[in-house]
Amino acid sequence: MDQDDIEPAEAAPAADAAPVETRAGYVALVGYPNAGKSSLMNQLVEQKLSIVTPLAQTTRERVLGIDTRDGVQMVFVDTPGLVEPRYLLHKAMLHQAMDVITDADVVLLLVDAAASAGVPEFSDDVLGLLQRARSLIVVSNKTDLARPGLLARVGEWSRERFGVEPVALSALTGEGVQALRGEIAGRLPVSPFLFPEDDVSSQPVRFFVAELVRETAFEMFEKEVPYSVAVKVDEYREAATPVYIRATIYVERPTQKAIIIGSGGAAIRRLGQVSREKIEEFVGAPVYLDLWVKVLPRWRRDPVALQRFGFQIPKSEQRK
Repeated sequence: MDQDDIEPAEAAPAADAAPVETRAGYVALVGYPNAGKSSLMNQLVEQKLSIVTPLAQTTRERVLGIDTRDGVQMVFVDTPGLVEPRYLLHKAMLHQAMDVITDADVVLLLVDAAASAGVPEFSDDVLGLLQRARSLIVVSNKTDLARPGLLARVGEWSRERFGVEPVALSALTGEGVQALRGEIAGRLPVSPFLFPEDDVSSQPVRFFVAELVRETAFEMFEKEVPYSVAVKVDEYREAATPVYIRATIYVERPTQKAIIIGSGGAAIRRLGQVSREKIEEFVGAPVYLDLWVKVLPRWRRDPVALQRFGFQIPKSEQRK
């Protein structure tokens, strides 16, 4: 019998493919103000979600960014700086940051390696939370600016306080960011994805619109004015052409309102123009931005006003 006459045996049925193992979890970015948390998160998600300015304490609320690739979903949470609070807004900011440390699967503790003031010294409460974190990575940031001696100082501090070797990188240039991504991926738990794969954040567009207006205020004004600014989006008409957005800028004193408006309305027009350009880039559509300015005295110290703006007030500070 010729080989060609032999009928091939039926192929055995393929076994069910094993499910692909995925990893997912929350990654907190914490540290002193100006350590580079927001810049690093923007690098990690490859999109601008957190506002960035040269001024300290720009980030006031948790900003969530989602990066999904290669079977791993990292849910990054940018947090306010870990500082000793001077008034109620600071207490609310610190409360948010500490909650994130407690809940995160991985905590990235950013240290400014170029800071001449030295390594951070946290309160006992904050230090204890960091030491009890499920998985802690100390990130020595700004390696593009730091001298070798400063980098060595961060390493010594990290080993002494937490028993870990820091990961060195530059959030500004992106050097070392991919290596950090790999380190994070290996520490996240095996888990189904927590969000749809194409999501970049779970926060509404209104939140990012308000943040972009506030970022512009930080860039344009000096001294106490930007820190006294809160922004609330009152109306967002996505179906309109152009997209219609009405937002209110709150300040604490009439003198600050006068500065925001400017002579003949010049400052508010400039603020609106720059903010609108940023928002249009973010939403990918033409925008009509209608800005108003109101005085809300002492809002940074008023629990009712802070809750109105969405801040969680520690129970010990809430009015009876």
